Amino acid sequence: MTDNRVVRAAAVQIAPDLRSANGTLANVLNAMDEAASKGVELIVFPETFVPYYPYFSFVYPAVACGAEHLRLYEEAVVVPGPITDAVAERARKHGMVVVLGVNERDHGSLYNTQLIFNGDGQLLLKRRKITPTYHERMIWGQGDASGLKVADTSVGRVGALACWEHYNPLARYALMTQHEQIHCSQFPGSLVGPVFADQIEVTIRHHALESGCFVVNSTGWLHDEQIESITTDEKLQKALRDGCNTAIISPEGKHLATPLKEGEGLVIADLDFSLITKRKRMMDSVGHYARPELLSLAINDRPARYSHALAPTPEVERLQGADDEPKQVNTAPAFDY
Repeated sequence: MTDNRVVRAAAVQIAPDLRSANGTLANVLNAMDEAASKGVELIVFPETFVPYYPYFSFVYPAVACGAEHLRLYEEAVVVPGPITDAVAERARKHGMVVVLGVNERDHGSLYNTQLIFNGDGQLLLKRRKITPTYHERMIWGQGDASGLKVADTSVGRVGALACWEHYNPLARYALMTQHEQIHCSQFPGSLVGPVFADQIEVTIRHHALESGCFVVNSTGWLHDEQIESITTDEKLQKALRDGCNTAIISPEGKHLATPLKEGEGLVIADLDFSLITKRKRMMDSVGHYARPELLSLAINDRPARYSHALAPTPEVERLQGADDEPKQVNTAPAFDY
């Protein structure tokens, strides 16, 4: 049966507070309140928005990043923790699904993490960017495929990827095989220059067409004074401007509202799910248009583990059973990859 629901979605183009996570959290909650007043049921924020994207790492040499990297550690988000609790409470208040990008701190490591909260406030999914891009590799650890999942939410099946993960076609296909209805993409914005906005345009429209789903894309924004606080070098400041393209795309690859490329604001559109069936009737990449007997995808979705409790081999058990004293045995461990 065709799904004829209509969901109101908002993509947020917004500036973080470059001084504190709590300041950025206040911006998140205010945006959620504004969106709720407009009837929004799904809201998407930019990549690693809380506390802020590490713009410094794009313009500083690695040797000069230490102090800012440590400051990011201090402001980073623990999941679950006070910041996720506050977002969950506001999501529950408004009955709103929230896709939020955070710098997640897990003991001694930071990760580029996407969080999906359901309309009842439950945290449905925490996923980490599988491969940080270029300068980001000095900031974040690598994620795994355990979070490469589509979440069943109150507004439908929602998937998410961050930035250049969209240039990994297998990552996108992994979500497509789970029949995502709304894809939430996140980019840092205020980065690289106008070419970045052009690349985003191609990327999100192509995914909408190929997957037959809606794409809600959010990019961040930096004010002039924020850029100047990151670097006083005017040449480097050019690398922290433009690159914004906050938009909502239909399964037919069309903009459902005017995209936002400068300044802060909300892009809001109604997602008519009947358009998904209309598109997939012609081309379903994970259905009648697929050729699984020729091409298929293997996914290792087990969480990465840093220690393994190995079961003793039969040879170890035999020797230890003789006198109950453990003996050194030359065996090769069989790791579970």
